[in-house]
Amino acid sequence: MRLFAAVWPRDEVLDHLDLTLASVRGGAAGRSADVRWSARETWHLTTSFYGEVPDGLVPALVDALRDACADLTPYELALRGAGVFSHRTLWVGATGGLAEHRALTARCREAGAELGVHDDGRARERPHLTIGRARPGSGPPRRRSSRPRDSSRLDDDPLAGLVRALAVYEGPTWPVAEVLVVESTPGAGRGGGPLYRTVERVGLGR
Repeated sequence: MRLFAAVWPRDEVLDHLDLTLASVRGGAAGRSADVRWSARETWHLTTSFYGEVPDGLVPALVDALRDACADLTPYELALRGAGVFSHRTLWVGATGGLAEHRALTARCREAGAELGVHDDGRARERPHLTIGRARPGSGPPRRRSSRPRDSSRLDDDPLAGLVRALAVYEGPTWPVAEVLVVESTPGAGRGGGPLYRTVERVGLGR
């Protein structure tokens, strides 16, 4: 099965973000033709992506995660600000116990590596929650002129506008006391997105 480990914000944290995004989506920056928004049930902060894991190895992976998290203590996070990866992926960032979160990320990665299940290599140094992606062909057309691009045309870039709109966003704080092991089935979720199923919950400091 296709697995990853992640921190899942509490419902009240997702409610707050959902309400904020509802107003952003309805504004000029959130043009629906340009952005494919992620379904709320997929909102999470990945700590390690394991990819395809044999069913028989899953219990051992969960046990390794329990051992790895046994001496970690709960910490607090809050969602804050926004940014874009690779000119395409729109995310909301995090603040609070970032050092503790990076320690958890490292432990999740190491737990998989002990069993030969390696993270896919994507950087997790900046904790984030993906909220949308630019649709193919969205944004301003590329200019072939050697002249500098008119800065006013940045308003035609849907992701740039959304980053500006969410720059001052800060959600409520929540305690991170567990990491979830989640199965991902691509294309089986709402709107053709992934379908997630929680396989196990691993508490910190237990």
